Amino acid sequence: MLKKFFPYFDTRRMLPRSLKNTAGDLPPGREMYKEYIRIAVPSVCEMVLISLINMMDTVMVSSIGTDAVAAVGLVGQPRMIMLSLFFALNTGITAVVARRKGEGRQADANATVRTSIIMILVLSAVLMALLLPLSRALMIFAGAEAGRTLESSTEYFAILGWALPFQALSMGLCAAQRGVGNTRLTMQVNISSNIVNIICNYLLINGIGPFPKLGVRGAAIATVIGLVVGFFLSLRAMFHSHGSFLSLSRHDSWKPDIPSGKALLQVGSSAMVEQLAMRIGFFAYARIVADLGTDAFAAHQICGQFLNLSFSFADGLGIAGTSLVGQMLGKKRRDLAHIYGTLAQRFSLAIGLGLAAVCILFRAPLVNMFISGNDSEAVRHMAVNVMIVLGLIQPLQMVAVVSSGALRGAGDVKYTARVMLITVTCIRPVLALLGVYVAGTVFGRSDIALVAAWSATLCDMTVRLTLMLRRYRSEKWHSIKV
Repeated sequence: MLKKFFPYFDTRRMLPRSLKNTAGDLPPGREMYKEYIRIAVPSVCEMVLISLINMMDTVMVSSIGTDAVAAVGLVGQPRMIMLSLFFALNTGITAVVARRKGEGRQADANATVRTSIIMILVLSAVLMALLLPLSRALMIFAGAEAGRTLESSTEYFAILGWALPFQALSMGLCAAQRGVGNTRLTMQVNISSNIVNIICNYLLINGIGPFPKLGVRGAAIATVIGLVVGFFLSLRAMFHSHGSFLSLSRHDSWKPDIPSGKALLQVGSSAMVEQLAMRIGFFAYARIVADLGTDAFAAHQICGQFLNLSFSFADGLGIAGTSLVGQMLGKKRRDLAHIYGTLAQRFSLAIGLGLAAVCILFRAPLVNMFISGNDSEAVRHMAVNVMIVLGLIQPLQMVAVVSSGALRGAGDVKYTARVMLITVTCIRPVLALLGVYVAGTVFGRSDIALVAAWSATLCDMTVRLTLMLRRYRSEKWHSIKV
């Protein structure tokens, strides 16, 4: 019925001409939608609920004041740089495990998981030794102001740094589960972790009952507790998963598996370039915005919550596409891989258009959730203006993220890395610099400069979407070996 009235969603129309004569028997469209939705719905729910919980986290911190919101926000990009190596490795874990699932190589998939755990532990130890002593210097470089945000942001970063091994291991184990399509489990793990975080936030930020009032420090401790809970839940799922495709045991060989390590590095090395390009670009962008002052950065941080929410929708849909693309290529079904990747794109466009309407039409009440009565009206004014640009970004970001996810599922991470290097590392910071320093100087108003900086993100997304779709439609990713 859907394809009768909306041919855009007909699965057979999603098959490119080059594959129509060589395609095998295609499952009914209803079955393909059912399989995609089976993986996508838990993944989307997981990502969206986590984003909403993180948004609640920011709302709770905002009860202390906009300085606290800015302090927590300043930690964001340096922390993401710390995690970028693990994001890259997780891309490799998901892609390799998905391909082994499609090939039916269960023992190799589990060897990949064990090898990745060893790699994560080594990386965690090295990063903690290098970055924790530099906490204060990193926050100064990020734009923290002495007397307002420097002390709180430094303490917040340092506390989270001690939880790095727990967070990284939980992320890696969940990445493996997503590779085999077990998104329901990862949803349960991450939502439970974040609910614990919110409860502890409530108790520790303002001091409820016998608990001390710790402010920003309490928010950091609450986050650590949530991360530790998530780690034990994800680890328990691996060790108590008899009969599942993925499982761990004390009796397994924990010696690093060389072929698995090579496969992880093949995908992960290019993904690392992509992640570093992204994080350096995001850090530079945030640093440029931070120069507009604490009020402008607080407004930027508020709008960033809604940008993260839309990203969570796209990430959830993209994870399903990544898993199915990898599995279908492992089964030598290029036709099904292409259809599932296109399904993800079209779902994401529809959701992106809906989110755009919400951001633009309800921008004032959405911003007011983060602004208390005693806070500056300037923060509210700047955030409401930025929300219009944010609405325009929504559909572009959704489709770009999902398209890149399909390419990563095929192992085409070198291309996605080059695109991120061009757009996030170069286009966005350069245009933001022009917006902040040129427009800000001409008009002498930080609100106009902030809108100009967000317009740089809009340009970044436009170029990124164009390049991702061009690569996807070229079909070169169909033949990549992992």
